Amino acid sequence: MHRFKILVGTALLVLTLLLVATASKTSVNVMGTAISNSNPKQILVKHKDTKLYKLRQQKLNLAIALYFEKAIKAGDIVGAGVSIVKGDSIVISDGYGKRDIKGTAKVNGETVFRLGSLSKGFAGVLAADLKNEGIIDWNDKVTDYIPEFKLGDRANTAKIKLSHILSHTTGTPYHSYTNLVEDGLTVAAIAKRFNDVKPIAQPGDMYSYQNAMFSLSQEVMLKTTGKDVKTLLRNRFFKPLGMSTVSMNYQSISHNTNVAMPHARGRSGWRSIPLRNRYYNAVVAGGIDASSLDMAKWMRFLLGHNPEVMQKAEVAEVFRPFIAVNNHNKYYQRWAGHLQSSYGFGWRIHKFEDSADASKEITIWHHGGSVNNYRNEIAVFPEADLGICVLLNGNSKLARTVIPDIRAMVNKIYKH
Repeated sequence: MHRFKILVGTALLVLTLLLVATASKTSVNVMGTAISNSNPKQILVKHKDTKLYKLRQQKLNLAIALYFEKAIKAGDIVGAGVSIVKGDSIVISDGYGKRDIKGTAKVNGETVFRLGSLSKGFAGVLAADLKNEGIIDWNDKVTDYIPEFKLGDRANTAKIKLSHILSHTTGTPYHSYTNLVEDGLTVAAIAKRFNDVKPIAQPGDMYSYQNAMFSLSQEVMLKTTGKDVKTLLRNRFFKPLGMSTVSMNYQSISHNTNVAMPHARGRSGWRSIPLRNRYYNAVVAGGIDASSLDMAKWMRFLLGHNPEVMQKAEVAEVFRPFIAVNNHNKYYQRWAGHLQSSYGFGWRIHKFEDSADASKEITIWHHGGSVNNYRNEIAVFPEADLGICVLLNGNSKLARTVIPDIRAMVNKIYKH
């Protein structure tokens, strides 16, 4: 009888929301969403077996489904992998829309997307793990590990540290030699080419976003451990955290039967385009692929719920602001309540005014990613013990606002 009452209550809730969706002419695949999110592989719940918790989860599942189905119907996106972590629980790790606009296969929680620059966040945490073990140090000089590296004169080169590489503060012009990364040169070969680049600032003085320079961090980690970055990430994080869909090479993703294909948008709408073999030479800059389920496990770890893998205080080092981001033309600086943005080690750190209490500040650990026409966003809210990740298989404008949009849904349902 108790189970029957719960089922009836749930059915009434679903019916009510469906009527609202119908009235607004929004299509929702509620049954598909409910089935997918009841998969025990996709939801980790510890000590949350309460009616209130389940009701909140159901409401959030339906709100998210409505949001993305509306975006799909409007032609804003083709498909999305979405994960939300609240406390020690993975509340959502699901998919919406199609893997390929030409087909019928749906995105689900284990559909793999290319992550692009979300890869930088993995690199920062890996470096922190090695630093904790005394293998490397933030103040290590790059030339101690890559003697052939030069940027400017000898005095300038000697000042460049690992911390500068991971924070985009080497003084290198914006996106220097990203073309060499995309052309497939090895990181070791790219390292030798910086002798031809003229610095625009002293090391540590200015933020200037990089791919090629950032990728030198994987060469430093190779020299110090004798293991390539793929092996280090797999053994230290992906295997212990059960991130089973992760890949870091073109062969793996190109042969995956559950992959979201990239899309480009033209006058006649979206069209799928080929997967490209780019950035797998510079894994830490943009060469990691994963599903929404694996990104949920990653965020749960970042929030400190896997201390057996790495202590929360050790991970926190990458989220300490290293350099202020003072330009004011970025999409995240237009999110309501924005106060200040900085960069740590592979992560952006934002400060926002709390909409409920202007005297309080909210911290967001954030990064965007774009590669091969994929467009992704990850944001972790440490004070709220909340993580949100959205993976899109098309370069959509929705990415600019999807984080505050979803956070507002979570706040409304969880009441804080």
